[in-house]
Amino acid sequence: MCIGVPMRIVSVDGLRALCEREGERRHIDLSLVGPQPAGTWVLTFLDAAREVLSAQEAQRIDDALKALGAVMDGEQNIDHLFADLGDREPQLPEHLRPLAAATPKAATGEAE
Repeated sequence: MCIGVPMRIVSVDGLRALCEREGERRHIDLSLVGPQPAGTWVLTFLDAAREVLSAQEAQRIDDALKALGAVMDGEQNIDHLFADLGDREPQLPEHLRPLAAATPKAATGEAE
């Protein structure tokens, strides 16, 4: 399994960047996202940047990765790492909404 991790660009040399995350530095290929300035957050897989992130998106992904590690260590109190989910109802992706609207409530197990 491959998990993308957010990294912050420290310096750039064309389509190659030195990036950092939690004290670890790696050289990352920027070919898929194009040249980016220092300070930019990118989502990386296998030493390649796949997406440019906002600082907020990078923090949410980092929190989710911390939650995964905590659960693997047997911790159960991880709600604080998903603060962005606590005050909202989950939403279906746009492409599934017509299907859900056409499905009778009894078939989904929901109360009418």
